[in-house]
Amino acid sequence: MGVFPRLPIPGQAGSPLCGPPRPGARRVPLAPGVRGGRAGRVRGSGDALAFPSQVANEITPVLTYSYMAVLVPVFLLTDFLRYKPVLVLQSASHVAVWLLLCFGASTLAMQFMEFFYGVTMAARVAYSSYIFSLVSPARYQRMAGYSRSSVLLGVFASSVLGQLCVTAGRVPFATLNRVSLGFMGFGLLLALFLKRPKRSLFFNRREAAAAGPELERMNPDQAAAGGASALGRMLAQLGDVARVPQLRLWSLWWVFNFVGYYLVIYYVHILWSEVNPDKVYNGGVDAAATLLGAAAAFAAGFVRLRWAVWSELVIGSVTVLQAGLILLMYSTGDIWLCYAALVLFRGLQQFLVPIATFQIASSLTKELCALVFGVNTFLATVLKTIVTIIVADKRGLGLPVRSQFRIYFGYFTVLAVAYFSGAVYVALKHCRQSRLQRVPLANELRSPAEGSEKAQSPDDDGVRGVQA
Repeated sequence: MGVFPRLPIPGQAGSPLCGPPRPGARRVPLAPGVRGGRAGRVRGSGDALAFPSQVANEITPVLTYSYMAVLVPVFLLTDFLRYKPVLVLQSASHVAVWLLLCFGASTLAMQFMEFFYGVTMAARVAYSSYIFSLVSPARYQRMAGYSRSSVLLGVFASSVLGQLCVTAGRVPFATLNRVSLGFMGFGLLLALFLKRPKRSLFFNRREAAAAGPELERMNPDQAAAGGASALGRMLAQLGDVARVPQLRLWSLWWVFNFVGYYLVIYYVHILWSEVNPDKVYNGGVDAAATLLGAAAAFAAGFVRLRWAVWSELVIGSVTVLQAGLILLMYSTGDIWLCYAALVLFRGLQQFLVPIATFQIASSLTKELCALVFGVNTFLATVLKTIVTIIVADKRGLGLPVRSQFRIYFGYFTVLAVAYFSGAVYVALKHCRQSRLQRVPLANELRSPAEGSEKAQSPDDDGVRGVQA
C-alpha cells in the first residue's frame, strides 16, 4: 500500500504525453485500483486524448486480469518457497508500481502499473501466512489481532496524512508519489532481511517435523507425510466441505459478494471524477471507511445469533443495503452522498467478513481452512474476470462507468433475492423440524469472537478434516 492513498495526480507539466488542459476537461484517476492514483489526460494512439471511458475500459481491467493470472502460481510458490521470496516479490512490485506512477505517462505505462499492482494483491497471502508461520498455534489469535491492527492503522494514517497534505499543505501530488516511492523502497529493504521460516502448510513438512515437535503436536500424521500427499487429501476433503450447509453458504457469499465489492471499489474513483472532478477527498473517505470497517468488524465478534437459522436473512439484509448504496452512488449528483455511500458500503462488507471467516474456519483444520479460502478467492477472481471482460473491457460491452454501476446494482439485487429466498426456505424447514426435535443452541449462540478462541486453543489444534 502506498503512503498516500487514492489521490489523483495531475498530468506532468510539459510532458509530451500530456496535452494542455482543455476548458471543461475532467481530470480522472488513471489508476483507481491503486493507493496513489495518477490523474491527467494521457495520449493513447495518435492525438486521441484519454478520458474516463479509456480509464474504465482499457486501463483498470488490466488489474483484474493480472490478479487472475498470478493468483494460483503465487499461492503455490508462497508455500513452496516458504514465504520470504514472495514477500520480496511483493515489495519489488510495489516499487515498480510507484516508479510507473511517478515517471510513466502513457496508457501502456498505466497498464503495466495495474499489472504490477495485481501482483502485489496476489502476494498478500504471503504476509498473513508468514506471520503465523513464526509463532505457536496458541498465539494465532493474538497475532491475527496484531497484524490486522497494523494494516488498519497504516491505511488510516496514510489516508489522513495524504489528505492533510493535499487540502491543508497544498503539497503537489507528484511530491506525494515520490515520498511513497521512498517508503516502498524502504519496505523492500526490510523484506530482504526478514527471517525465512523452516516450515509451511503443504510442502516442507518433513523438514519441519525434523526441526521440532511443535508441528507434530498440531497434526502428527500430516507432519510426517509429504506435502503433495497432504495436499491431495485436503483436495479430496473439499467435497465434504461442499456438503456442509453453513460452509457452503458462507463460501458462496465469499465468492459472489466479493466479486461485486471489488468491482465497485475499483471503479468508484472514476465515478467520483464524473460526479465532481473538482473535489479530491479520497484520502479522507478512505480513512473514514477504514475506521467504520474496523468498528464493524469488532462489533461482529459480539453478535449472538442462531446462525443455522438466520445466516441467509442476515446476508440478504446486508446485500440489499449494499445494492441500495450502489444505486445512490450512480444516481446522485452530490459528491458527499457518493462518498458517504461508499463508506457505508465498505463498512457493511467488513461487518460480514469476520462472521464468514468464523463460520468457515471453526469447522476446519488450519491447513484445510487455508485451502478453502484459497479456492474461494480463486473462484471469485475467475468470476470477477468474466464480469470485467463482459461489462468493462472495450473488447466486450465497454460500458461507461455509470452504466457499469447499474449492472453492479442489478448484480447485488439478484444476490439479495437469492439470499432472501434461501432464508424463506430455511425458515420453513426450521418450523417443520422444530415440531419434531429441538435445534441445539450451543454452537449457534456462540459469537465469532468466542468461537475463534475455542477454535484456536492448543487443545483443538489436532482436529482433522471437516467437523460435523
